[in-house]
Amino acid sequence: MATRIAPPAGLPQKVVSNPPNQTLYVTNLPSAKIQKDDLRTALYMLFSTYGPVLDVVALKTMKMRGQAHIVYRDIQTATQAMRSLDGMEFLGRKMKITYAKGRSNIIAKLDGTLVPPKAAAAVALTTVQQSIFSAPVPGAPTTTNTESPAPQGSPAKPPGTETTTPAEENRGTKRPREEEEEEEESDSDVAMEEDSDED
Repeated sequence: MATRIAPPAGLPQKVVSNPPNQTLYVTNLPSAKIQKDDLRTALYMLFSTYGPVLDVVALKTMKMRGQAHIVYRDIQTATQAMRSLDGMEFLGRKMKITYAKGRSNIIAKLDGTLVPPKAAAAVALTTVQQSIFSAPVPGAPTTTNTESPAPQGSPAKPPGTETTTPAEENRGTKRPREEEEEEEESDSDVAMEEDSDED
């Protein structure tokens, strides 16, 4: 039977350490004394002394009150800032700094690995929405020559007149550029008349 060795007296029983990350999780921040924008600015000014800060997230909701996330460009600067500032007094309270559990969206955007949320794609269309979205576009030419009843409010078309025209006839032609003339005009310098200010 093996005996368990107790950790030293200065260390907690269970140490939960997150792997090194570019994002730092800061707790024990004052929440009632300072506005959110002022808190973000103060955190940015303090943490940017250790390296380039990409983002500071400090929310004032009940769940996130007194907490912030600081995002650095690389892990080395985040580690240096965490070691230097952990336990430092900030606006009257000692900060507690650890690595964040997850990866920041800013880092995922920079890496090109950000997956946008798919909540809107899961919405099913109702029958009314399907009838609206699958209806023909008003004013679009029809390709068949079947006589259908005219919609209410529009006059009936006389038989024998076609409203369909080929797509090529409806297109316009692009005007060619006159680059050579513009270049010649821009290269020619005209002497300016000098006005006399002898009045």
